[in-house]
Amino acid sequence: MSTRHSKAAETYLQNDAVVTRHDQTFFGVRQKRDRMAQALPEWEDLREAASQIKKHTETHLADYLEQFEQNATKNGVHVHWAEDADEYNRIVLDILQQHQVKKVVKSKSMLTEECHLNENLERNGIDVIETDLGERILQMMKLAPSHIVMPALHVHREDIGDCFRKQIANFDEISKSYGKPHDDPNDPTFLTYVARMHLRQQFAEAECGMTGANFGIAATGDVVVCTNEGNADMSTSIPKLHIVSMGIEKLIPDYKAMGVFQRFVARSGTGQETTVYTSHFRGPRPGGEMHIVLVDNGRSDILGNPEHWQTLKCMRCGACMNTCPVYRRSAGYSYTYFIPGPIGINLGMLRDKQKYHDNVSACSLCCSCDNVCPVKVDLSHQVYRWRQELDSLGHADPMKKMMSKGMSFLFNHPALYTTALRFSPMANWVPAPLMNLKLNPWAYGHKMMKFPKKSFHQLWKEEKQ
Repeated sequence: MSTRHSKAAETYLQNDAVVTRHDQTFFGVRQKRDRMAQALPEWEDLREAASQIKKHTETHLADYLEQFEQNATKNGVHVHWAEDADEYNRIVLDILQQHQVKKVVKSKSMLTEECHLNENLERNGIDVIETDLGERILQMMKLAPSHIVMPALHVHREDIGDCFRKQIANFDEISKSYGKPHDDPNDPTFLTYVARMHLRQQFAEAECGMTGANFGIAATGDVVVCTNEGNADMSTSIPKLHIVSMGIEKLIPDYKAMGVFQRFVARSGTGQETTVYTSHFRGPRPGGEMHIVLVDNGRSDILGNPEHWQTLKCMRCGACMNTCPVYRRSAGYSYTYFIPGPIGINLGMLRDKQKYHDNVSACSLCCSCDNVCPVKVDLSHQVYRWRQELDSLGHADPMKKMMSKGMSFLFNHPALYTTALRFSPMANWVPAPLMNLKLNPWAYGHKMMKFPKKSFHQLWKEEKQ
């Protein structure tokens, strides 16, 4: 049995201040989502409509992919197909080498994280610059994203300021041009200015801009990208070469469907009415080229999985992470798959059951993720089904197996169960130091419970009399 997640979480939990800040920050986003949902009387109708749209699209995916390719090609776009991550990386590298590209500015994309695109391009001498501010900060810190929408929200501004001073070559020059007095070297407004000037230079120097895709519109061949910083627009409006990386599950039928998702994708993920920028790319800019790489990388296998295919409905909004008590208290880096939280548990198991099985126990089965998912993915139910496979995979927790057998024996012998209940209050008299031992896992992070004098069964019988 692997305990990688639990050990990483235990290390993270040693710093109470950091844990509390992380917990409160992301639950604050969850609360903003709730306020937005409550302001729309038709919220649940929208969720149901979105769920049905995604279900229809995924179960007719071949037809919509063909339609999307035809319409995108009519728009002057070059469409490529990648069966897996290796083929995707080869396609992107070939396009860049044909255009003699040395620097790429790249908008945030979890698909490129999935396929390890940055590492592949850098190995081949191509400089890759993340333009989403959070992603750029993490890139300079050599860290992975900790959240799929707010990847660097866990990083403190003091660490960001220190990183900028070390990593941005012309930091002093930019500082002199700020032109405003500031006593705090880590003032957020000042650091934002530094980031803006730094990225402006990268946009001007790049020969190619890359974006992900929040949605692909089959009826028109459009790609829709939702951002709050405008970095996707900058990445595509200055360089003449635009490459879109899109998982095949991102397709929706038409703009009528887009109207449904537009109403609540930002409300679910960040508690906004809409993202600041919703950019629609239908074809290349004048004198330029646009390429779309449609990536499978195991998605067809997921579609063929009768118990877990609904994972493909996910829009990567992050709502399930914001509400998850385990993610909020253990943070993203405790998970071993690159996407953390409830959706990451399921995606990791679909990717490699043996490699990512440890994340399956990082779930309280509170079902809160099911309740907030905008497309009604049954996340906690899928986690539960994965747990049923752990024993056959050889990764069931021996202690939990022993406890389950013991409880099964106890519950199947009513006389023994009743006797145990009668004597359970005696545990209240055991000195606390003897109960709070490492041998008692419940004592870790909890106070030992006090057994009531009367059991529920006794109280029920008295009430019935």
